[in-house]
Formats: sequence, C-alpha cells, structure tokens
Amino acid sequence: MKFNTKVIHAGVEPDSATGAIMTPIYQTSTYVQQEIGKHKGYEYSRTGNPTRAALESSIAQLENGKYGACFGSGLAAIDCVIKMLKPGDQVISTNDLYGGSYRIFKTIFEKYGIEFHFVDMLNVDNVKAKINDNTKLIWIETPTNPMMNIIDIKAIANLVQGSDVIVGVDNTFATPYLQTPLDLGADIVMHSVTKFLGGHSDVVMGALVTKDDTIAEEIYRIQNSSGAVCGPMDSFLVLRGIKTLHLRVQRHSENGKVIAEFLQSHPLVDMVYWPGFESHPNHNVAKSQMSGFGGMVSFTLKGDSLDKAKKIVSKTKLFTLAESLGGVESLIGHPSTMTHASIPREERLKSGVKDSLIRLSVGVEDASDLVKDLENSFL
Repeated sequence: MKFNTKVIHAGVEPDSATGAIMTPIYQTSTYVQQEIGKHKGYEYSRTGNPTRAALESSIAQLENGKYGACFGSGLAAIDCVIKMLKPGDQVISTNDLYGGSYRIFKTIFEKYGIEFHFVDMLNVDNVKAKINDNTKLIWIETPTNPMMNIIDIKAIANLVQGSDVIVGVDNTFATPYLQTPLDLGADIVMHSVTKFLGGHSDVVMGALVTKDDTIAEEIYRIQNSSGAVCGPMDSFLVLRGIKTLHLRVQRHSENGKVIAEFLQSHPLVDMVYWPGFESHPNHNVAKSQMSGFGGMVSFTLKGDSLDKAKKIVSKTKLFTLAESLGGVESLIGHPSTMTHASIPREERLKSGVKDSLIRLSVGVEDASDLVKDLENSFL
C-alpha cells in the first residue's frame, strides 16, 4: 500500500460484531474470561485494549515497522526506551534536544547511573568519537527542536551496525509522511503523537515502533509493567486524526515554505532555520532522507533582543502563543522561556537557542493570512 492509502486503512478493520467502519471505543478496564486462561485476546486494558491495538498497528505500518506501542505521552515513550538500559550504560544524543527529553535524561535517569553525552550530531565524527564499550543507545532528533538541524540517520546507524547499540529516532517533527527512520537503519522510532499524528491539539500521547522482535518484547514488558498507557478514547481520536495526516502535512509543508521565505526577506530577522533552504546545514541530507521539509520554522531577530521577541509572540493573532506543535492551527513559541527553559542557559546558547529565537508551528490556514499576521506582529 502507498502511504496515502495506509493512513486510511492500516491497522483498521470493520468491527466484527457490528460491521462498524470505525474502530469502536472499547471503554472498558477488564474483559470476561470463559474460564481460567481462556479469553478472546484481552484480559486487562493496561496490558491491551482493542482500540489502542488498532492504533498501535496503524502507526507501526505507517513507519514500515512490525510492532507499535502507545503511551500516555511522548515522554512516557522515551521513559520506556531508557528503562531498557542499566546503570553504567551510556547514551549519546544531540546537543540540540527538546527540553523535555533533556530534562528526563538529566534529572531522572542520570541519578540511576546512566551517563548521557550531548554532541553536535551534524558531524557524524562527533558521534563516532563518543562511542565506547558502554554505549548502548544513540538518541537522535531530526529535524531537531528548535534549531531544525538535520542529522544523517543512515550514517549514524552504520557506525554501530552489527553491535548491540540501539539507535532511536524522535521522528515527531518529520512524521512518517516525510521520513521513515527504520528504513534508514534505526532500531526504534519515537513519536510525540500529541503533535502531527493526532494533529488537532486534543490528545497527549506517545508511541514507539520497531521491527526487532527482541526490542519489541522488551518494550511491551516495560509498557505493561510500568503502566504508562493511553486510554481508548484518545486512541480513537488519533486513529481519526491519522486519516488526514497526509493532507495535513502536505499543507503544513507548503505553508512552512511560504513563511520561511517571508521571514528570510524580512529586515528585522537575522537567521531563519528551515531545512528546505539550500544554505541550511545538511540540506542535502534532508533531501536524501526526507520527502519534504515540513511546517516547523524557527528564526532569530537582529540584535538578539528578548524584549522584541516577547513583543512579537504576544502580538500575533492567528499564530497562537502556546506550548506544543503539529496541530491544524498555527502556534508560536519562545523556546528559551517555554519548551527549553529546563536546559541551562549556557547549554542553550551553545546549541544556538538565543534569547530572541522564536519557533513557529505553521498550521494549515491560508498562507497569505499567516504572512499578514506575522507582518503585523513586527510593526
């Protein structure tokens, strides 16, 4: 099946009891068993729920994977991955990382004896230099949040091919419509389903996908044991959202290009970070591993004024000032005081997260209205 067909049909079958074309919301905590050890495939909804199972299958197929697992949030999914490690293990990740990922690494798992290295992954040699016998996980974001850096998934996966090092990729910004990391050699794909997969700013959820039988067994063990699962109603909402993923991401990408080009020509803007520009670092990598460049755009202001940044984000009308991204509506945010505030300022500055950096999640509205909204915010 082609992708545009997958989003409609993958993982979804008519209900066997009624013929309902949409997967029912199985709002139940437990299931009747015919006798001890004999049931219809479900025992308890923490372990498995038919609505969630349909969603897990759908996301797995969209990522060209074999196994999918959904969680109560994107961070709960990351939590599951790190719980696969043990004290003394080491993780290599990018120095331009979502603040929530950095926070869970540094404030939760570091005190349990897991060591984290944050490097500039634009240069694969920086990753190679940190690999040692204790390296057990390489955690990639691409495009990165919020600097929109592009990391070469295939090149990094090749560094550890044949070893026991797991390569995980946060594919939230790209979505499987634009990028499928498992096809590039990754072992695990993570999504904050809250974002583009859900697409309507009404669900908080995370997901993991893999092809590997052993990794999948461990993911399901931790998912069931820790219990950070999503509910059936949220699963239903995401199943519905996925049916328009291809249409939405196509429009996000088209609008993102218009906004990025407008910002690049604006006299008050210093730098624009969008991987579709030929001048963008690793643009050629983006072209090779992505089918488009998405609707996430970041930019800085000349003079790097925090006050000017605050003024702009408070004046927009269509770009709503809010956390999160990936919904049909356009959002505007200030990473250093919002999504990345948990990262020490000196660390933020090293990766380019300046005080004037503004991040846009470009929605699916009319592009000309969005341009006018930003124009007015600069006045």
